[in-house]
Amino acid sequence: MRRILAAGTVVTALLTSPAAFAHFMLLKPSTDIVEGNRATTIEIEARFTHPFEGGPNMPFKILESGAVVNGHREEIHWKKEIIPAVKDSNRKVSMYRASFRLKRPGVYSFFIVPDAYFEPAEEKFIQQITKIEVEGFGMEEGWSRPIGLKAEIVPLTRPFGLWEGNTFRGRVYFNGKPAANVRVEIEYLNTEGVKAPADAFVTQVVRTDKDGYFEYTIPWAGWWGFSAIGYGGKKRYKDGKLYPVELDAVMWVKAYPKPEGVK
Repeated sequence: MRRILAAGTVVTALLTSPAAFAHFMLLKPSTDIVEGNRATTIEIEARFTHPFEGGPNMPFKILESGAVVNGHREEIHWKKEIIPAVKDSNRKVSMYRASFRLKRPGVYSFFIVPDAYFEPAEEKFIQQITKIEVEGFGMEEGWSRPIGLKAEIVPLTRPFGLWEGNTFRGRVYFNGKPAANVRVEIEYLNTEGVKAPADAFVTQVVRTDKDGYFEYTIPWAGWWGFSAIGYGGKKRYKDGKLYPVELDAVMWVKAYPKPEGVK
């Protein structure tokens, strides 16, 4: 794991040792597959958190967002909510929710570009550009094409209709170019209270090859986030000092449980 939670933040009370946790921008629709032949509304949430640990939640704002379908971009209208940074905390942070209506067949590539946050332990800003693919009404064309984000994971495995145990393959791009030998962090959105036997199990890690490809076999059902730790952001000032900006490409997929009776 690479994210060091600094003392003096909302999570100071959680730190009993110098532990590290992975930050993930969560972008989660109510479903990744919409069937039928009528316009359907889904719900989407965006939250900045530590998925496996269940928090803390951290503040952020959305600079840009949209849904790209059949080459056309549609707007997402977000509503900001204020939630506790941790359960029962007096410190409040923002998250966002939206209702989105799918009207036509196609693969909907939902994305958000959040503001960059400053990580004092690493002396850099980090910006996590995030996307999720939703299949609309049986149309599957387009999921393997980039949508032009500065930091982007382009799947080679169809990113919906996945079983647990499927191997997910992707290719990482930064500023339009394949990213060789970059770290890809993987976390489970832990809604079931799964306990890790040691810290090393919380964030799984693979690296891209010389052409930017990576793969990971999803061990059990649920939502899984992939975060490629990148580069290429424009430097920014903080307190009169210029710092680098790391661009991370984040993508979420959902794995479904095996049918009953299947081993």
